[in-house]
Amino acid sequence: MAAHRKPRQRTLTGQAGRTAATLALAGAATATAFDGPAHAEPQLTPAQVKAKVDALYEQAESATERYNGTKVKADKTRTALTRLRDEATRRTERLNSSRNALGSIASAQYRAGGLDPAVQLALSSSPEEYLEGASLAERAGSRQAARITAIRKELARIAELRVRADGRLTELKASQSELARHKSAVQEKIGSAQRLLDRLTAPQRAQYDRQQDGGAQGAASMARGAVRAPNARAAAAVAYAYGALGKPYVWGATGPGAFDCSGLSQAAWRSAGVALPRTTYTQINTGQRVSRGDLAPGDLVFFFSGISHVGIYVGGGQMIHAPRPGSAVRLAPIDQMPFAGASRPV
Repeated sequence: MAAHRKPRQRTLTGQAGRTAATLALAGAATATAFDGPAHAEPQLTPAQVKAKVDALYEQAESATERYNGTKVKADKTRTALTRLRDEATRRTERLNSSRNALGSIASAQYRAGGLDPAVQLALSSSPEEYLEGASLAERAGSRQAARITAIRKELARIAELRVRADGRLTELKASQSELARHKSAVQEKIGSAQRLLDRLTAPQRAQYDRQQDGGAQGAASMARGAVRAPNARAAAAVAYAYGALGKPYVWGATGPGAFDCSGLSQAAWRSAGVALPRTTYTQINTGQRVSRGDLAPGDLVFFFSGISHVGIYVGGGQMIHAPRPGSAVRLAPIDQMPFAGASRPV
């Protein structure tokens, strides 16, 4: 029976125990090394970095245009809110003046032995409640009834203005929240793109920058000399775009020191006396749509399926545009990005 008993295992202590523990840890480390770090980022080639960065910048520009559109909406709402509040204030001041005028009559009527309903209204701490509970049309004379009617209408108008102002304030707060979301999205995409670019070596980054430039800057003077704009306004817009070359891209900027893509197109045509809307997806619907084969200097050229980028065509297959964060306004071929359409401001 004893021959079949399971051998008793001995616990290692002292130096032997420490040696066993060391070997066990070494084995675990070796196994982990073969498995690889759980969260290590894959090593990307420069081409893969470029593809990812391009995608991130496209997403950032799309978010920028949404930010621009929301900002226009917020600015209009803020202006409307200010206008409503100003009107409510003016009407309240006029109403107070009317009530004060009625109040000046009170002492004379009091000395004469009574207060008519109009004066009671003027002195009431709650005119709305007084008007609600009093049958003034029957209790007042025709002159006082007309005055009361005017005050009643003014109170109603002020109440309406306040309701509308409250609605505008709610809209403004919603737009401000939306602006914050779009701003966060832009910053997140730009930050991710920059972290990818930081992984490139100096020669790789230089190559990336050359690819973005496309060799177009060297052809700038030659292309400018070849420009034949169809009219004076288009010529003025193109001249403005050339004058902006080298100025930095800053998202949300409309010049004159910095631009985003739609900010540049808007500023260029504004210099020619034409008011364009703020965003790419509204600018493409302004003026006359033109085909790629009929492009003329000054036309706006749009890119990507979401109409998230715009440039100003200057002839010879070239455009001037504000490309992306970290870059500057530059000349570039229009086939550098997926063409989505074109429009000719009028």
